[in-house]
Amino acid sequence: MKILIVEDEKMLANALVDLLRDKGFEAEAVYDGESGADYALTGVYDLLILDVMMPGMNGLEVARAVRARRNATPILMLTARSGLEDRIAGLNAGADYYLTKPFDSRELLACVNALLRRQGNEVDELRYGNTTLDLATSTLLCGEREVRLSAREFDVMRALMQAGERNLSKETILARVWGFDSNAVENHVEVYAGFLRKKLAAIGSDVEIVSVRRLGYHLEVKKQ
Repeated sequence: MKILIVEDEKMLANALVDLLRDKGFEAEAVYDGESGADYALTGVYDLLILDVMMPGMNGLEVARAVRARRNATPILMLTARSGLEDRIAGLNAGADYYLTKPFDSRELLACVNALLRRQGNEVDELRYGNTTLDLATSTLLCGEREVRLSAREFDVMRALMQAGERNLSKETILARVWGFDSNAVENHVEVYAGFLRKKLAAIGSDVEIVSVRRLGYHLEVKKQ
């Protein structure tokens, strides 16, 4: 699970990154609202943790920008203000939960897990056409045939199945699978799309990974 932290207090932001990584999450931080909005709107994150009080674009404005683009990523708001009106403002801006500073790390982790479960991460498989991706075992299945995927193959296939017929750019796939700070290039996406095409063919899948020039990749069911 990928988590973005938008918090202008760098020590706190970095401490949260360390905490979440220790618990097995992929976490990264940005330190201002403008960057937070830009990162959040890539759609590659499973959860956003937003500080409310930031200079420039504050957390409420980031949340509104995300929701205005019909992005349903869960949002956990962090704030030093505990008043009812403040909580209402956060929820009205699009937050799913409101956590008051200072907070116990156990409470934060409980909120993170609850929001991820609510988002649907309890689902253990994705389906497209006649093909299933088992999220627990990183296995592609078609009828009685199956094939295991490497970690990168799994992440790419998961992103494509979640998008379905919607095009995902190579840049979006790179950010989601390899991360913003990676040295990976667009050719990596092409290589892994090739790997996945071979594995889909091997199990008799009717799913095609379609490449559209300048737009990226999407899935289609082969026409009979």
